[in-house]
Amino acid sequence: MGKRIISQARGKGSLTYRVRRKAYKYRLGYPVSEGTAKIVKLLNSSAHSAPLAKIIMKKIYFIPAAQGLYEGQDIEIGGDKIEIGNIIQLKNIPIGTKIFNIEKRPRDGGKMVRTSGGSAILLKQERDKSIVLMSNKKEIRLHNECRASIGAVAGQGRTTKPIVKAGKKHHMMKSRSKKWHRTSAVKVNAVDHPFGGGRGKRIKSKIAKRNAPPGRKVGHIRPRKTGKRKGRRR
Repeated sequence: MGKRIISQARGKGSLTYRVRRKAYKYRLGYPVSEGTAKIVKLLNSSAHSAPLAKIIMKKIYFIPAAQGLYEGQDIEIGGDKIEIGNIIQLKNIPIGTKIFNIEKRPRDGGKMVRTSGGSAILLKQERDKSIVLMSNKKEIRLHNECRASIGAVAGQGRTTKPIVKAGKKHHMMKSRSKKWHRTSAVKVNAVDHPFGGGRGKRIKSKIAKRNAPPGRKVGHIRPRKTGKRKGRRR
């Protein structure tokens, strides 16, 4: 009797593939008003890759901690003072400054560049838009009213330490409710995956129909084109 394949189990939403409740323990966001906020505590969240900073400004807020922040430090929200941790609108930030926790839309609380060690660079200013260079070398255009934190996210070098043992990796992934380790589809039995079975890696067609059931919807989902892209010769 075959097992439920991974794509079916993922769709069912068992504990293995469900988002952990602890991920919603701390809700990240910027204060709405401008002024001075105080960093009360730097804390670790198992649902985030970077340490968080608990700040107080009339209410309590949680933001990704900048590299170099310390407890008891005051940071400014708004204004134009360029210091590590300050939260400033893009139009008031000099070109070439490192920023993180950037808002996609004004006043949404910060949505981009929040992983440990991450940072982006303000590349260019236009009339009502700012161009930001992301870590993957892509340029994005954002409204000048969007806010961002000065500096880089703390926790840089988190992934450089070798894991060494498989048991450590097992417990790391288990704490995140992640499926580990994952096996290539062509290596499993035919009853466990549409690509499984067969002697050797005779990979079957990877094109699946748009309305295919979860057990069959694997590989390319109704692609417009397949194969290597042919570029124009110059």
